[in-house]
Amino acid sequence: MNTKNISGFLLINKPEGITSYEVVKKIKKITGIKEVGHSGVLDPFASGLLIIGVNREATKKLNEFLKMDKEYVAVFRLGKESDTYDREGVIKENLVTKIPTLEEIKKCLATFEGEIEQIPPPYSNKRIKGQRARDLIRKGLAVILKPQKIKIYQIEILDYKFPELKIKVSCSSGTYIRSLAHDFGLKIKTGAYVEKLTRTKIGEYQLKEAIDLSLLNKDNWQDLLKKT
Repeated sequence: MNTKNISGFLLINKPEGITSYEVVKKIKKITGIKEVGHSGVLDPFASGLLIIGVNREATKKLNEFLKMDKEYVAVFRLGKESDTYDREGVIKENLVTKIPTLEEIKKCLATFEGEIEQIPPPYSNKRIKGQRARDLIRKGLAVILKPQKIKIYQIEILDYKFPELKIKVSCSSGTYIRSLAHDFGLKIKTGAYVEKLTRTKIGEYQLKEAIDLSLLNKDNWQDLLKKT
């Protein structure tokens, strides 16, 4: 099969437990095409929408998706902290003397809406002099990341029963939901980290349009390709 002139985007629902690069590797194998890339990393513990560019014409345009607004559904676990700001890190129990009410949670989350400065998680792919912050930490080196301006358009509470808080976040590119959880935990005085994270939207592309990675195969990938 000649795939040289086939180019486009695949909307993939990435499962938990694998890296975004592993998704790319699997799609390379399925399509037989070497030039495959993704539109922005999802952490291994996270799931949800991943836009995959297939062949040169598509991979050249992937940066356009990086700049688009995003939407996430996240579950924060209160009463604990994590050095990675998510469930995969070293977890520390916090003594919570007062459980926050729903109204207190709402007021606290509202302070994060709008244009704010956010410090990326230390365990992140942010580069410091060419090296990823997470790699420097694993070498035992100190990491200081600068705050960056982001915009959080809306935070909607979907469910709250201490210690779990489920929210939907609409935000600009560059927003770290892990940092939002950590900063919220400090402000509400319980500590918090991300227990579960799903990316539900990139620009106008929605998770409901995506195919589960496990269902993608050699017979259907071309039919699912969105043309460049």
